Amino acid sequence: MLWIDGVEAPAGVLDRGLEFGDGLFETLAVADGRPRRLERHLARLALGCGRLGIAAPDPATLAAELRHAAAQPGTGVVKLIVTRGEGGTGYAADPGRAPCRRVAALPARARAGDPAAQGVAVVTLATRLAEQPLLAGLKHLNRLEQVLARAELARSPAAAEGLMLDVHGRLVCGTMTNVYLVTHGRVVTPSLARAGVAGVLRAELLEGWAGAGTPCEIRDVEPAEIATATEVFVSNALIGVWPVVNVDGRPLPVGPVTRAAQARAAAA
Repeated sequence: MLWIDGVEAPAGVLDRGLEFGDGLFETLAVADGRPRRLERHLARLALGCGRLGIAAPDPATLAAELRHAAAQPGTGVVKLIVTRGEGGTGYAADPGRAPCRRVAALPARARAGDPAAQGVAVVTLATRLAEQPLLAGLKHLNRLEQVLARAELARSPAAAEGLMLDVHGRLVCGTMTNVYLVTHGRVVTPSLARAGVAGVLRAELLEGWAGAGTPCEIRDVEPAEIATATEVFVSNALIGVWPVVNVDGRPLPVGPVTRAAQARAAAA
């Protein structure tokens, strides 16, 4: 038997995604009734399922369900959650259990102002990211670090995003974004080998820079490097690219590399 808020609940509620964060998710932007970057999202999901040992749902079925959700009136975001399914009381998974998938059609989130045009302020947060190479890069369901980080960010109402460091003090990402620094025309983005999420827009930007011959490095980044950067910007699949115009009180201009990244993100 299972009760939720004192009321007897139906079977199937005790899912391993709820119990242990044993699953993955994708959040897709919707434009003109269609999910954006669908193939990239499905590829990342398949990679995550392979890494976690979850049987990946059929990609054609997922694509059809995501397109159906995106076509619903008023939809701006489609969220897909894939879990290992029900699992009983222990950590060990039953290999015979079928995975569970959930698709939600949601309205786009309203944001104040025009951050893509005007830029945003960011602050460096005290909340640190743990290192776990087995999970690094994956969009898994355990997001408590980000929940704590967003609670910390709420104490800085002028900032739209917070920069997160790992336990050794290296820059990794924002609470919901990937981060890029530009120095002398060279783009640097932090390595995600130990922590962080490998964003689908990040992958798209990296491919574009490689094809255009734009110098780009993926490596460990020290926070002090922000002080010498001429441009800073952040990205994710929902917001596109936001210029950063202030880091911890230090003003920054919006430069040509940032604007070119925005144009690439909007065109794809």
